[in-house]
Order: sequence, then C-alpha cells, then structure tokens
Amino acid sequence: MNDIKLLKTTSKRYDILSQMNIKTLEDLIHHYPYRYEIIEEKYPTDEDEHMIIEATVISPIKIFFKGRMSRMTFEVEDRYLQHFQVTIFNRHFLRQYLKLDTTITIIGKCHNHRITASDIKIKTLNELAGIYPVYSLKEGINQKSFRQYVQKALRLLKGQIVDDIPEKYIMQHRLIHKENALYCIHFPENKKDIQEALKYLKYEEFLQFQLTMQLTKQQRVQTMGIEKKLDVMKLQDFILSLPFSLTADQQTSIKEIVTDLMSPRMMYRFLQGDVGSGKTVVSSVALYANYLAGYQGALMAPTEILATQHYKTLNAFFENTDVCVELLTGSLSAKEKERVYERIESGQADIIVGTHALFQKKVQYHNLGLVITDEQHRFGVMQRKALKNKGHQVDFLIMSATPIPRTLAISMYGDMDVSTIKTMPQGRLPVVTKYIQSSSMKPILKELKNYLAHGGQCYVICPLVEDSEHLEAKSASQIATAMQAYFKTQYHVGLLHGQMKDEEKEKVMNGFFNNTIQILVSTTVVEVGVDVKNANMMVIYNAERFGMSQLHQLRGRIGRGKEQAYCYLMSSSKAPEAIERLKYMEKSHDGFEISLYDLKLRGPGEVLGQRQSGLPTFLIADIMKDFPVLSIARKDAEEIVSDYIEKNEYFGLIGRIQDKLKENNEYID
Repeated sequence: MNDIKLLKTTSKRYDILSQMNIKTLEDLIHHYPYRYEIIEEKYPTDEDEHMIIEATVISPIKIFFKGRMSRMTFEVEDRYLQHFQVTIFNRHFLRQYLKLDTTITIIGKCHNHRITASDIKIKTLNELAGIYPVYSLKEGINQKSFRQYVQKALRLLKGQIVDDIPEKYIMQHRLIHKENALYCIHFPENKKDIQEALKYLKYEEFLQFQLTMQLTKQQRVQTMGIEKKLDVMKLQDFILSLPFSLTADQQTSIKEIVTDLMSPRMMYRFLQGDVGSGKTVVSSVALYANYLAGYQGALMAPTEILATQHYKTLNAFFENTDVCVELLTGSLSAKEKERVYERIESGQADIIVGTHALFQKKVQYHNLGLVITDEQHRFGVMQRKALKNKGHQVDFLIMSATPIPRTLAISMYGDMDVSTIKTMPQGRLPVVTKYIQSSSMKPILKELKNYLAHGGQCYVICPLVEDSEHLEAKSASQIATAMQAYFKTQYHVGLLHGQMKDEEKEKVMNGFFNNTIQILVSTTVVEVGVDVKNANMMVIYNAERFGMSQLHQLRGRIGRGKEQAYCYLMSSSKAPEAIERLKYMEKSHDGFEISLYDLKLRGPGEVLGQRQSGLPTFLIADIMKDFPVLSIARKDAEEIVSDYIEKNEYFGLIGRIQDKLKENNEYID
C-alpha cells in the first residue's frame, strides 16, 4: 500500500515526483509545506503593510500597456465604507470579471489607501478563508494538484502510520499521534493544528536522531579497545618539558584522553577549541602517551600545508625524545614514499603525519593504536573510516576549530565523548578587526605600507582564484598581479591557491615562512593551521562572501605571537545582513559565540559540515530554534536505550532504528 503508482496519475507527473525524491506514498506525506498562506481579513499595521480584504468594485477598470506588461487600476469600497485605489500588474485578463458592484478579495500591500495587489480572487472572503500549505515543487505540478496527491496518500495510508514515539512520551509531552500530526501539517484548520503537528514532528525527528546517536555509541562502548599501559611519570616529564604552561582546559582534555587510552574501551572523542587555543599541543601529548604504550599514531590533516606544519610542530615538541615522526603526503616522490612505507610497516616510524595518503592501500602500519583527524568536517566519513581500519581496535580522536557550546556539541556529537578547550593561552592579544566599506585597498594602503616598512608580513585573502564573468569578486591572481606591479622590487608578493601543484604551494609557503615573501595573496587554503608568527596583518577582499566561522578561522592565522595583529574586512556590499555580520566580527573574538551566531544565520549544515552521512536529517526541526526540544529528546533517548538494554522494552522502535543503521553502516564511522 506504499506504492506511488496508487495515485493513478500520469507518467510525466511520476517523473516530476521522482525528481523531487518522492518515490513512495510515505515520501509524499513527509514532503512538508515550507510555509502557509493564511487567508483571513487583515488590515495593515505600522510594522506590516500586508493586507487581505473583501471589497466591492466601484469604478470602471483602466488598463495601461507597455510592451507585454500591463497595469490595471480601479477603485473599491470595503465593508467599513473606506475607499481604496487598487493597482495590479500583468493581470489584465481579470477585467471581464471586475464589473461594477462585484465583490472580490484583494491580497497585497497598502500604503495611504493605495493597494498594490499581488492577487485578486473573484470570491468572497468567507468562501476563501482558511489556511493553505505552500510546498516547494518542481515545474509541472501546481500547489492544488500536490495537495490532492497528499490528501489521497493520507487516505490510502489511513491506519497504517506507525508512531515512532513510544506512548509513554506521547502522554508525557502531551503530543498528538503521528497520523493526526501528518494530517494537521498538510491540512490545518487553524494555527493550533500547525503548532500541534510541529510539536510532534520536531520531537520525533530529534528523538530518532538521538536514538541513532545513543545506539551508535552503545555499539562502540561494547567494542573492546586496547587497554594501553604507559609510564605516566614519563608523560608528565614530557608535558613539563614543553616551552609553555598548559591552560586548565588543555590539562582537563589531556586527562580525559589519557584516561580513554588506558581504558579497555575504544576511545571515540571529539576535541573542540577556538582558533589558537592549543589543540595541537593536546594532540601531541595524546600521540606521546600512545607512543609510550608501544603503539603508532597517525595524524591526518585536510591539506598538505597543514600536514607539513603539524610535522614541523611535532618534530619541535619531540626534539629531546626518541620519537620518530614521518610525513606522508601525495607530493612526495615515489622513492620517498617507498622509504616512508617501509618505516611505517617496520615500526621505525612512531608518528605519521599526512593527508589522505595515510590510508592508501600501500600503507601498512606496524601496530596503529591512535588516529587523530584535524578539522574533522573536511573529511568524508569513508576517509576517516579507511584510516581507522588500518589498525585493530584503534582509538580515535577528532579535532575541530569550529567550536560550538558544549551542550549543543553533546547533542550533535552524542555518539562521541566531548572535550572542550575554551581558555586561550596567556599573552595572546585579540586581533584588532576593522570592517572597511570598499572594494579596493586604498583606504588602508597607508597602514599596510607602514606595517611592511617595520618588517611585518601580510596575508591578502581573495574568494576566487581567477576572474569570473559570473561573480563580482576579487581574484587572487588579479590582486597578486596588481600588488606585484605596485610594490615592484620593494616587497616580494607570493600567490597561493588550491589549483597549484603541491611543489609550487610548498615553495611559496616556505618563502613566506622564511620571509623571502612579504605579502602572500591567497584563497582560503591558508584557512586552517598555517602559523607564521611574523605575519600580523590580514586583508580579506569581498569578506561578505565568507561565513563568519570561516572569517574567524582566517583571522586566526595572525596574532599567533605576542605582537598586536590587524585584520581588515573589505566589502562593498550594501546588503544589511552582510554589513551586520561584518560589524559583529569587529567586536567579537570568541569562536564559540561566532559559530553560534553563524549557526543561527546559516544553519548547522554549512557551519559544521556534514555531521555523518546516513544519520537522520532534520526536515522540519531546527537545531538552534528548537534546541530545548533537542535537549529533551536526548534525555528521553538515553532513557529509552537504557530501558531497552535493562528491561527489554521498545523492541519495535529500536529494531527500526537498527535497521536504518545497518542500511547506512558503510557511512557510519
């Protein structure tokens, strides 16, 4: 009874529905409206000019044509004897129905008794009154036809729609049942129907997500890891040998990770912290603890630039130890790769830093015990899984510099344990950030020249590699050429972008590290990890084209030492939202606050990256707006899984979630 062919429509319509990912009746009833058109009498207010009124035509119709365009005007009188002049565009075909004394319903905007109508219905308001769902549709199906399909599907599925929320929680949270919720979301009689439907459907989505998280975590908890034995005193000596003191949050995170490594269960931990908060130090201590236990560690970075930087940082940290760190990236020659492969397989390499090259077939680890991925949202699940599968019962640490509040992190990454570094190392000065309303560097040229004259280095970030016909934005190639011409031999200008060969990138980055290049014009390839302490100025062109978390990441490349750093956000955008975001960046330096603000504006998908393929997606719930519901669902999910394990309850519900997990097993870490 779930076959879409039961709709008995045309093959063309089936094709259109299929393009909308509607292949069953169940898919159809879960294609929710994105808004509602509420038709009831409404007069304009100070805040809102929108109006819906019933009125009578009291003047002849006038039509003006300009090419194919038309403008029709006439006068009406409402039931309060008020007169309005009505204008509607490109609807001249309605003229024949708009005779004197005809009662009509007008929808539009009104100012000073002049209505600009968006629609005119030749019916009374009583005949039209109601709530009409509006769906996102493909061309070829109109709203009325789609509503009829949904109505037929609900009729065909009557009595077969199963509640995925246990009765206990339906009663506890005063929810209506699913069949009723689906009917109310598609065919509400009043606003309360919509509220009740949303209450059920949002909670259901969050509960399914949290149950999936809890069951995934349960599987991991039951998966035995390696109880690593290590000399804690040696680890303590290593921490004390570091050239700086650890912050309280770094110490707490290290304690949590080391406890995991020494436990008989497999570690699956999410380490989040602001830009420059010292996650690399924490990961180096984790790698050293793993080494002391006699195991190899692998650190995977999303770019060669970042992998190379991690390699140099770890070598500096382990300078006075016997730890052997190797770098494995795609740009190594075949001969160099073979040498690294041999050292990995023989166990001579203790820590291997690299990109996706770390999980290629040729790489055979001697005894891999710990995998760390940096900037986790940049890796696909399959990539992470491929690396983890290179060892047996491997401990797993995922790092991210897009921090979110701990409560949200626990809800979003509920299958992992979460460690958070919030405090910043001492002595760091916040980067002075200025929003410059300009598309050229002219307003800040004096500051730039003065800064360079004092021996500083500067990043110049552009959204595009090459000029584009379709986008009005500065390209790195264009700006680099212009700056080379302007500064001539006075300062060296380097160009860096993702389309360059790895050897070229390495050459440019080394030039910037060694200060033979003073100005680095780049795309966002420098967004994560690059650390040049002498570079304390950054200019970002078309800053409105970047997300706020991304701007914060970019800004985090400067101010790495004790010098005051300056970041200029250049934008000629007139959009109020863009200006508001850039002004917010001027005053906020807290990555947690910025990512939260960004989440509210752009949604979690863009900010956090794809959480995990195969997990339930939110069609109707919103992580930020509905966070209280998400928190309740997490608590309930924990209770349900606990009752399932201890009391053998909820078999049907857990079975359905487990079936979905099996279907998507290849996508789950």
